[in-house]
Amino acid sequence: MASAIKFGTSGWRAIVAEDFTLANIRLAVAGIAEYVKTQPAPHRVLVGRDPRFLGEMFVAEAARVLSGAGVTPIVIPDAAPTPAISHAVRTLKTSGALNFTASHNPPEYNGIKYSTPDGAPALPEATKQIEAAVNRIAENGNKIPVADPPAGGFETTDVKESFLKRLAELVDLKAIAKSGIKVVFDPFWGAGRGYSCHILREAGVTVETVHDYRDVLFGGHAPEPDDHLLGACKAKMKETGAAIGIATDGDADRFGIVDQDGTFIQSNYIIALLFDYLVETRGWKNGVAKSVATTNLVNAMADYHKVPLYETPVGFKYIGELIIADKIAIGGEESAGLTIRGHVPEKDGIIAGLLVAEMVARRGKSIGVQLREMFGKVGSFYPVRENFHLTPEQKARFTEKLKADPTELSGRKVSSVVRTDGLKLVLDDGSWVCYRLSGTEPVVRAYTEARNEADMESLKRAAEQFVMS
Repeated sequence: MASAIKFGTSGWRAIVAEDFTLANIRLAVAGIAEYVKTQPAPHRVLVGRDPRFLGEMFVAEAARVLSGAGVTPIVIPDAAPTPAISHAVRTLKTSGALNFTASHNPPEYNGIKYSTPDGAPALPEATKQIEAAVNRIAENGNKIPVADPPAGGFETTDVKESFLKRLAELVDLKAIAKSGIKVVFDPFWGAGRGYSCHILREAGVTVETVHDYRDVLFGGHAPEPDDHLLGACKAKMKETGAAIGIATDGDADRFGIVDQDGTFIQSNYIIALLFDYLVETRGWKNGVAKSVATTNLVNAMADYHKVPLYETPVGFKYIGELIIADKIAIGGEESAGLTIRGHVPEKDGIIAGLLVAEMVARRGKSIGVQLREMFGKVGSFYPVRENFHLTPEQKARFTEKLKADPTELSGRKVSSVVRTDGLKLVLDDGSWVCYRLSGTEPVVRAYTEARNEADMESLKRAAEQFVMS
C-alpha cells in the first residue's frame, strides 16, 4: 500500500478511488504528522483544499488523523488558493499546511501538497522523511489513531482577508483603476473564485467573470488555463472590450493571460515581461530565477539589466528558497508559475494576473506591443513544449540515451550540455532543446527554443527525431 504514495515535484497525486482512497489518505497524513513532530513545537498544521470532489470529507478525515497523532489541525472551511494557504502558514506561524489539491490535473485526480513552516513546497529532504514514515506505518499494520473533533469542532481560520490585504500592498491597484481598463477573470471553477475579481472590483476596476461557480468536473476537462480552453474568456473579452483576460487553474497557483486582441500569451513571455517591469517600476535588481526549461529571454533580460540569474531544476520549491533568501525580484517556471520579492515562496497565479493588469495599465500598451519592444532590445525567442508518449521499450532506450553527452542534434553542433535537470542541449546560435522524463508516466517532455519562427519548426522536428530514433 505504501508504494502508492510518492511525493513528486508538487506533492502526491492519484486518481480518486484508485490510489487516492481514504486508507491511503490516512496513511499519507499520518506520515506528514510524524514529520511535523520532528520539528519545533507547537505542532499546528493548516488543512485546506481546492473545490474538487469530496474535498470537504478529505479535510475532515485529515483533521482527525492529525489530532490522533497529537498535531493540532486548523481547518480552512472554504476552498482556498494554494498561495493563500502558503501566506497563512507564514502569518499564523504554523508547522506547515496540508492542502488537498491536484492543481491543474483532470477532475478524476486529487492530491496532497505539504508546505513546510516557511510556506514553501516541501523540499526533497522533507518528502523523503514523510515517505519513510509512511512506509514504517504501513509495515506496522497501518495502525493509525484518529480523534473525533471536540464539541465545538476543530479550530478553523479564514485565509482570504489577510491574503488579499497582502496583494493590495504588492500590486498598484489604484493605477489599474485609474487607467480605466476592463478585465475578464476566469477561475476555471477553481479555488481562485472570489479572489482576483473581488480585489479588482473593490479597487473600482470593471471586471467580468466566466466559470465563476463550483463544478467538481471542471467543465469535463483539466482546470488548466491553456489557450485551447480559454474560449469563454476570449468571448467575454470581445463582448466587453476588455484589455486583458486573466485565468487561474484549479488551485490558483498557475496563470493564463489573454491579450486584448484575443491572443494567448504564453507564460515564458509573461515571466520575462514582468521581470523587466518590476526592475523598471520597483527598482529591484537583486536577481531573477527561472527553471532550466524556461525561456532564455529571461537570461537575455538579466544581462540587459545587469542582474544575477539563477537557473534552477524544475520544481518551484527551488525558486521558493531564493525568495526566502531575498536573492531575487521574481522567479518563474514555463509551466505558468511565478512569485515575486516580499511575497510567498510558492507559485501564485493570482498575483501574476494582477501584476500583468498593472503592467498593461501603467505602460498603456498591449502585451503584444510590449513583447515586440522587448524583442527589439535583446532579440527574439520562440519557446515550445511538447510531450512525447513512449512505449516501455522506447522509454528504456531513451533513458540510456540521456546518459550520453551528444555533440550534435540533427547535424547541428551542440555547443554545451547542461544537466541542471534532465538533458539540455544548447546550440551555437543560442537555441536549445531540453529533455525531461516524467517520473509518473511514460512521457518525455521536450522543451525547445529557437531564435526565429522559421527555425522553430525545424528545431521541433530535430527534437522529436532525437527522442524517437
